Amino acid sequence: MIEFEAPKPILMLNTALETVAVNMMRPKSRYFDEHEHEIPWDYINFMHMAMRQTGAGSLAPSEKKPKEGESPKEKRPPIGYQQLAYMLERLSWGDCGMYLVTPGGGLGAAAVEAAGTPEQKEKFLARFRGEKPVFGAMAMTEPQAGSDTAAIRSTAVLDPNTSEWVLNGEKIFVTAGHKSLCESEGFVVVWATIDPTAGRAGMRAFVIPAGTPGVTVTKLEHKLGIRVSDTASIVLQDARVPYDHLLGSAEVVKEPTTKGFKGAMATFDATRPLVAATAVGVARAALEELKSILEKQGVVIRYGIPRQKMTNLEREVIDMEVMLRSAWLLVIKAVWMADNKRANSKEASMSKVRAGDIVTKITQRAVELLGPLGYSREYLIEKWFRDAKISDIYEGTGQINRLIVARNILGYTGRELR
Repeated sequence: MIEFEAPKPILMLNTALETVAVNMMRPKSRYFDEHEHEIPWDYINFMHMAMRQTGAGSLAPSEKKPKEGESPKEKRPPIGYQQLAYMLERLSWGDCGMYLVTPGGGLGAAAVEAAGTPEQKEKFLARFRGEKPVFGAMAMTEPQAGSDTAAIRSTAVLDPNTSEWVLNGEKIFVTAGHKSLCESEGFVVVWATIDPTAGRAGMRAFVIPAGTPGVTVTKLEHKLGIRVSDTASIVLQDARVPYDHLLGSAEVVKEPTTKGFKGAMATFDATRPLVAATAVGVARAALEELKSILEKQGVVIRYGIPRQKMTNLEREVIDMEVMLRSAWLLVIKAVWMADNKRANSKEASMSKVRAGDIVTKITQRAVELLGPLGYSREYLIEKWFRDAKISDIYEGTGQINRLIVARNILGYTGRELR
């Protein structure tokens, strides 16, 4: 049964996160938007210390043992991904770009969780529990391979003399790539092919630690939004990693359902609802600010009256509230399924599509309804408008996720419906 009331541990965490958002993020939003790529170390160090003390932010589902005298049926369900969804929504309400520099494993850790063995999870994820802030990232996109993952050309070849994997290729648009490789003892999970003739079945994920020879950050992107977050290009030239840095099995079975590609998709099934949660946070920030500005000008939304008696402005605001609520419910359903080990590919993509759609609509409409005030830099609404669009692009574009939803509903394969 899906419950819509947040568990008590999440409610307690929300209060703390809102304090961080109000006092540490919002006051610095404009500064870091104007000083792209400057690293907010005060925020990073504070969040690292806080997460170590509370245990918040872990991707591992937090299933607790039953209390003494408690029957198995009364056992508290896991809330790992639910907790992350609430956490990311609150932090993105504060500042989406700064949320993206919160220390932790990020997509890199999610890939290890999805495709790694128990031994690999312990080996690679332990570093995020240390005394210093550490970052993780995932590198999949290439100059010629965006949404079409089958076009990936980065290669990994096993050296029989050393039992090391030798990787070559170029990755672009790697979120937190620079911090993961250059600012901490983190790693980047690189997707490469071990058998170019096998298509997607030959794809595998490799953990590339910071400091690996042959790995170079070649570029930092200048972006429309989320400007405090670094987005890097990475070149691998004869980069060597030990054999066990390949996540999962090296066996290639030339079918589209093999572990390599499924590992990539499992990563996205877990993280797409979390990206959707960040979009909801940005949309909520814009909508609340819009209502606050309107109230200061004497415009109060009248709830509970017939729609035909409302002003156009009232109808617009209420429609945006409906959009926001519907997106959040889809997020909650998708992360609940992830926590309970239920297949959620359709629901993950549905939440990502809906949230990416509504955040662009709500932030754009907020700018339009406020006119010159919305377009000016007096308020953060114009910044949130710029931050919003990335939610519809990364972790799979809206178009790709719509295809995934359609395939799941209609029962088509990727080859049948493109």
